[in-house]
Amino acid sequence: MTGTTTDIRTYVHDEPHPHAFTRAEVGWVPWLEPFPEDELTERHYDGLVDRPRASSDYFRLLVRDPEILRARTLVDKDIFYNVGEGLPRAERELAAAAASRVNGCVFCASVHARFAAHYSKRADLVDLLLDEGISAELGERWDAIVAAAAALTATPIAFDTVHVERLRASGLDDLEISDVIHGAAFFNWANRLMLSIGRPVAPVAETP
Repeated sequence: MTGTTTDIRTYVHDEPHPHAFTRAEVGWVPWLEPFPEDELTERHYDGLVDRPRASSDYFRLLVRDPEILRARTLVDKDIFYNVGEGLPRAERELAAAAASRVNGCVFCASVHARFAAHYSKRADLVDLLLDEGISAELGERWDAIVAAAAALTATPIAFDTVHVERLRASGLDDLEISDVIHGAAFFNWANRLMLSIGRPVAPVAETP
């Protein structure tokens, strides 16, 4: 294995798929071979940003283009972790979970639903979103966030002044509305990437 594109093997997996959206820890397996961990260089670690990510098949697959991965990761971190101002972390995660629910990305939905439940302490509402989809009634503020995220996910031009006005009426200011857009838009893209290069695996509790 030399690490060149022509040497990459396609994987075939027989692990069980998740049977439903869940907050449990969903696994993920790639279709292409991740970069070997023992061949990572400082350039690759710079692209990973956080060195422990070297244990992840997903990030070791993306690290084949370390500069792109670094840019992607820094955007991700700024959207979700830079919460000194703007939308609370729980609602940034809610926007990401809603986009993932619309796109059918069970893995991403599980991750961001866990975060949304943890930071909001409203696991019941998060589970309702996972179970019923974007039609679930979560309270007007969360419904407005979910509706905005769903519109952006369907097609960007579906998000319009009606969604902005609803978010404002629910108490969000312009910076918070921007955070809803960023969280949903980023995972609208990230879902498509993850769904294209691999697939989810059922949580351990769901396997026979």
